[in-house]
Amino acid sequence: MTTNRRSGPHRPATIPDVAREAGVSRSTASRALADYGSVSPEARERVRAAAQKLGYRPNQLARSMITGRTHTLGAVVADIQNPFFAGVTRGITDAARAAGYQVLLANTDEDPAAERAAVKTLRDRHVDGLIVSPASTTDTAHLTAAHTGGCPVVLLDRRVPRLDLDSVTVDNHGAAQDAVRRLLAVGHRRIALVSLVGNDATDDPVDPGSTGLARMAGYRAALREAGIENTGTYLRTGAFHGQDPALLARDLLDSPEPPTAVFATDSLVALGVLSAARELSLRVPEDLSVITFDDTDWARAVRPRISVVAQPVQELGAQAVRALIARVEGGTHHPEHTTLPTEFIERESVARARTRR
Repeated sequence: MTTNRRSGPHRPATIPDVAREAGVSRSTASRALADYGSVSPEARERVRAAAQKLGYRPNQLARSMITGRTHTLGAVVADIQNPFFAGVTRGITDAARAAGYQVLLANTDEDPAAERAAVKTLRDRHVDGLIVSPASTTDTAHLTAAHTGGCPVVLLDRRVPRLDLDSVTVDNHGAAQDAVRRLLAVGHRRIALVSLVGNDATDDPVDPGSTGLARMAGYRAALREAGIENTGTYLRTGAFHGQDPALLARDLLDSPEPPTAVFATDSLVALGVLSAARELSLRVPEDLSVITFDDTDWARAVRPRISVVAQPVQELGAQAVRALIARVEGGTHHPEHTTLPTEFIERESVARARTRR
């Protein structure tokens, strides 16, 4: 009995096997399979047909040593439990797969040390580039090192103005300002902001790199436009990531002069606000109007449905992938900041202001 040496039953097919099957040299088969160099269309088609027939699978490690690329991208996000980042990650993976790339994902829980470790691990895996939602706008030496070390970096959802990197965000300041203006337009003056990011002791938190601070600045700007100078009265922010937003909201809603409306900076905060309102037997919107950043399934399913600032979450991820692949594939243009539009979706959670106490 003879054994077919080209694709023997106990070992995978190799490039020499494919070359013999296609009737070409090993170097021609290698170039055709790796899609580089000069190969005639006829020879390329024969090699691909032979590879399919023999069940050839490329050795990605060897291929990466030849091409210098692994066709993998690293994505470092702040909180995969947050529906926003879940949607963004879906956009990243779909766009990467369509372009022939795989994605390695890391979660930081807004911890700069975890982010540094994730970036190191992904660079050790030789990813072709990184998409990062930075946990800090100051602790960024590791991002600079990656960029200068030949690993392109695109910032997602947050900017670091002093870093010369591509970034993809929305206009957080403008969207928050618009949302608060809508509450002011129906008579609300005691408008609260609840967030797990920022510092409510800072009266002018203008940091274009921080999503939370940009939304807070938009909130304050809208209040000042309406003649409300003490913009910190109804502002509550968490001291650390993972703090229960319901506790922050309850402190506000159970105060002697409670707010009549709340602007939540993300959907997880909004859930905490609604939980606190229910605990205090407050009705939405009769006793409390609510607007949140981010549209989620639950915001459409609850009654009343929640008015939201909707972000194009999947498109944010997809745009970041496109910007990164352009760099990976040799783009040398000046770093670009892409700002995608938000949409205010009016539902049933906002009513005209009335005094509870």
